[in-house]
Amino acid sequence: MISDPLILLIAMVIVLFSFLLSGLWIGFSLFATGVATMLLYDFTLPPTISIWSKIGGLIANSSWNSLDSWSLVALPLFVFMGEILYHTDISNKLFNGLLPWFSKIPGKLLHLNVVACSMFAAVSGSSAATTATVGKITLNELSKRGYSKSLSVGSLAGAGTLGFLIPPSLIMIIYGVMSNVSIGKLFIAGIIPGLLLGGLYSAYIIIAALIKPDIVPKDSENFTLKDKLNSIKDISPVFVLILLVLGSIYMGFATPTEAAALGVLGALLIALFFKNLTWKNFVLSMKNTIKTTIMIAFIMMGAAFLSQVAGFCGITRSLSLYVAQSNLSPYALLAIVGFMYLVLGAILDGVSMVVMTTPIILPIMQNAGFEPLWFGIFLVIMVELAQITPPVGFSLFVIQGISDEKVGNIIKYSFPFFLIMIFVVVLLALFPQIVYFLPSHMIK
Repeated sequence: MISDPLILLIAMVIVLFSFLLSGLWIGFSLFATGVATMLLYDFTLPPTISIWSKIGGLIANSSWNSLDSWSLVALPLFVFMGEILYHTDISNKLFNGLLPWFSKIPGKLLHLNVVACSMFAAVSGSSAATTATVGKITLNELSKRGYSKSLSVGSLAGAGTLGFLIPPSLIMIIYGVMSNVSIGKLFIAGIIPGLLLGGLYSAYIIIAALIKPDIVPKDSENFTLKDKLNSIKDISPVFVLILLVLGSIYMGFATPTEAAALGVLGALLIALFFKNLTWKNFVLSMKNTIKTTIMIAFIMMGAAFLSQVAGFCGITRSLSLYVAQSNLSPYALLAIVGFMYLVLGAILDGVSMVVMTTPIILPIMQNAGFEPLWFGIFLVIMVELAQITPPVGFSLFVIQGISDEKVGNIIKYSFPFFLIMIFVVVLLALFPQIVYFLPSHMIK
């Protein structure tokens, strides 16, 4: 039996990693780790209460509290919206609509990954869906036209992660529920950092194209003004959907949950407008929405139980005291937390990272002077970084699956974009008003 909370924390981490590396489902791993921690903890209970009844009570209480939130209704709605757009032909039309607008910019069609990922992220909320959908279209097209493979793959790896940052974002919804931060403010706070990140990606492509002109084919397709005007009909419905979802939140007309419902309605109308909504892809979208929602809910329940166990056994309090007494500067603490998320990203997906760490890390960061709204955006970017961090960044394998490229090459190609993300994190730390500007001007 263990009585020291910090030693118990080490044991809890070892048990958790053992379960995760064994291939057990993440939700089960979290619940099993919580039960194992309770059994290892040295505490006394009244004779009338058994340890198993106490564990059962904690499981029931934490599971109910973790899901008893109206804000979580937005989660399946945004997932459903993304699934509708993914399983209809909207992504192909979006690509073809954007094609004529980049013929005169240095780097030309290499910017399509950045812009298409930014736009698809704004209607899907999922980095995996964004990377897979855009990559299936752009990588083959860019390869056939003779564009640089390294920049094609690297820009997709970097821009594909924007699904977590550009709203609506599933990660932001979950973080907002767990931290009691306004989801609407989180959505709006992610806009400028997301556009900044996308803009820096495009700036890097422009600089690379100016330094090495051979990364772009010399004989490229020319588009007339008429072609550009005709392309508007393919991209305007998606722009309208983005404005419908984000504009209704920013102007104060709708809550994120109501905006999610508007997004689903808008996605259905767009699919009907393009005449590619069938009963088959509608049912498939619903099935995938149910699977994704249940998976996320199960992970949230397990994480809530584990965090409640950490509080019950005194781990959270002891860890907070240890950090407070170590006299770390706020930026040193931020660097340590950032490194921790990169390590966690090697074995966990983004949802799991957020739900597992938020209850423990957020109070520590608040004590160091970081606001929950700012920390939410920082956390989302760190989750993005983890997606392309070797050896097992999730987006690396998504790209490998759609490109048949070696993971080692994908890591090498994506490294400049990894450094750009680090630079943005430093910028947000030095200039937090980048995060606060839009939320401070929202209509209440």
